[in-house]
Amino acid sequence: MSSSVTYQQVSLVYPGSETPAVYELNLDIAVGEFLVLVGPSGCGKSTSLRMLAGLEPISEGRILIGDHDVTKVAAKDRDIAMVFQNYALYPHMSVAENMAFALKIQKVGKDDITRRVNEAAALLDLTDYLERKPKALSGGQRQRVAMGRAIVREPEVFLMDEPLSNLDAKLRVSTRTQIAALQKRLGTTTLYVTHDQVEAMTMGDRVAVLNAGVLQQVASPRELYESPANAFVGAFIGSPSMNIVQAPIVDGGVLFGDYTVAVDRSILSKAGSAKTVLLGIRPEDLHISDEGTQIKVSLVEELGADAYVYGDTPQIDGTAISVIAREPGAIGTRIGDVVRVKPRRHYIFDANNAGLRLSE
Repeated sequence: MSSSVTYQQVSLVYPGSETPAVYELNLDIAVGEFLVLVGPSGCGKSTSLRMLAGLEPISEGRILIGDHDVTKVAAKDRDIAMVFQNYALYPHMSVAENMAFALKIQKVGKDDITRRVNEAAALLDLTDYLERKPKALSGGQRQRVAMGRAIVREPEVFLMDEPLSNLDAKLRVSTRTQIAALQKRLGTTTLYVTHDQVEAMTMGDRVAVLNAGVLQQVASPRELYESPANAFVGAFIGSPSMNIVQAPIVDGGVLFGDYTVAVDRSILSKAGSAKTVLLGIRPEDLHISDEGTQIKVSLVEELGADAYVYGDTPQIDGTAISVIAREPGAIGTRIGDVVRVKPRRHYIFDANNAGLRLSE
């Protein structure tokens, strides 16, 4: 039966380090929810997962599975099942034996083992491969076997640590769809770790963004995209990344190159005495226009339906900033062209206070 998961002020400082790998993490995962932990390498996402699994000791705080405090409970006594990046299959065992191994250790009856293995194999389209050894399977099939091994346990919580990292790009897309659909079908509470923000946005009911061990924001994928809490979340969520520009405050708004972007005075007043703010513009909100800031095109990536135009725009201090604009695929813009780009939508972030969003 699925259970909720709660992190309460959880921190972890590794021996020999003064900087916490995870700092005061507060997170509630509802029963049956698919929550994705995402962030750059070294941000503490896998550490957070391993603390829940009982594989890392907690320095401060506590973790609950359902109503049970598992902070000091041994890993083997926590009702969780993990899916790892490297599959971790036994090469000398068949698919069926790999999936059944944990149940045998638990001394589950043979009939029950057979039932659970067959049901999981049917869910994962592995019925025809039950007698094969892992070496006779593709990467995607091996990952499904690892999923099956977790499913047969019928745990309270699934933990998945970058399970798609070893798959090629096309297989990752199809497998992430299968995992998300399977989780909805099983209804098991799932904590999924990835560094891929596209994976996070397409799979999670909610997404928790970490940076340097600190939780930045937890929200639905749509809310993260439309209402980032700070400049880090704004830049991390979305592909290509949001353009983040140090913009001087002027009468009527802020300067974007040689163009004034209109910003309400009440928003800019939140920056206090600061002379600049961070202006955030997503590539899909920046378009070639008759007005706007001037850029010299340095690269054009044509991807069929879309084209990404990269360029540099001069600032008033003589420096140049690089920006990306997204346009329909069939455009005549070429490297070396000088064009103007105008933002259709923008965000204002504090340049000093952890990049907090100032605009509504």
